[in-house]
Amino acid sequence: MGNANAQSLPFLQEETQRGDYDAIIHVGDFAYDMDSDNAKVGDEFMRQIQSIAAYVPYMVCAGNHEQQYNFSNYKNRFTMPHSDDNMFFSYNIGPVHFISISTEFYFFLQYGFKQIPTQYDWLVKDLKEANRIENRIKRPWIVLYGHRPMYCSNNDTDDCTKLNSVIRVGLPILHWFGLEDLLYDYGVDLAFWAHEHSYERLYPIYNLQIMKGSSYAPYTNPKASVHVTTGSAGCEEDHDPFGTSKPEWTAFRSMDYGFTRLNVYNSTHVHIQQISVDNPTEAVVIDDFWIISYDHGPFAARAYNE
Repeated sequence: MGNANAQSLPFLQEETQRGDYDAIIHVGDFAYDMDSDNAKVGDEFMRQIQSIAAYVPYMVCAGNHEQQYNFSNYKNRFTMPHSDDNMFFSYNIGPVHFISISTEFYFFLQYGFKQIPTQYDWLVKDLKEANRIENRIKRPWIVLYGHRPMYCSNNDTDDCTKLNSVIRVGLPILHWFGLEDLLYDYGVDLAFWAHEHSYERLYPIYNLQIMKGSSYAPYTNPKASVHVTTGSAGCEEDHDPFGTSKPEWTAFRSMDYGFTRLNVYNSTHVHIQQISVDNPTEAVVIDDFWIISYDHGPFAARAYNE
C-alpha cells in the first residue's frame, strides 16, 4: 500500500477507529517508496497510518520496495518484537503464533548471503519451540507471513509463477533453504503473502499437490498449509492481472482493490474474508471461508491420525 492510490486506507482507518481490529499486518511494500524524495515519501506514509498505528499494533515485514540502502528506512521506522532490525521475528496474539519473515533475503544478495541461512536456522528453532506440546496447546494456530508468495497465477514473470519458486524450494540448483518443507513439517496452518497486486486464495497445498481435508470440505482438517496472497490494498502501480488459465490449486482470485480480515474464533475455527473497496463508499465481502482444524501439529502426523 502506497501513498498514492491507497484505496484501502480510509476503510482501515475507519474500522480501526471503530475498534474492529486487535492488530494490522502489512505484508511488505510501503509508501512506494520510503526512501523516495530523500525519504519524505516515507515520512508522509507514516503520517497516513498514524490513525491506525497509534491505536493497534501495526505489524510488518519487508518487501522489495524497501530494499534501498539495505532496507534502512524500513529497519528504522518500525520497532517489532524480539528483533533488532525487523527482518524476522515472531509474536503471540491469543491462540495464534505469528511469524514474520523476509523473503527479500533470497533476492537481494548484494546485502550478503549469510542472512538466508541465519533466518532459516532461526525459523526452524522458532517452529520447533512453537510445536512443543505445551505451546501448541496454548497457541494451536501458526500463521506465517512474508512478502513474496510461493504460488501465484498472475500473468508476469515473478518468482511465484515458476515451477520451482525460490521461496518454495530454495536457491537454484542445490535447493538450499526452501521454506515449503518447513511449513509442512511444522504444521503452519496459514500463510499470508503479498507482492502480486491482486488477491488469490489457494486450496491447501504442498509440493504442488492439493491436500484438501475432503472433496466437500477442503478447509476442514486440511492436510497442508493454506496460502492467501493479499497484495491489492492499492498503490501507484495498479493491478497485476492473472493468466487466462486458472490452476486447479486456486480456489478464488480477484483483481479488486481491497484487504483481508482474519478472525480467530477459538482453537479450532478461523474465519477469513476478502474485502473489496472498488466501491469507494462501501466495503464489500467478495470471498469468505473458514479453516477448521481439530488437530494441530505437523501435517504428516495429522494425516496419520486421520
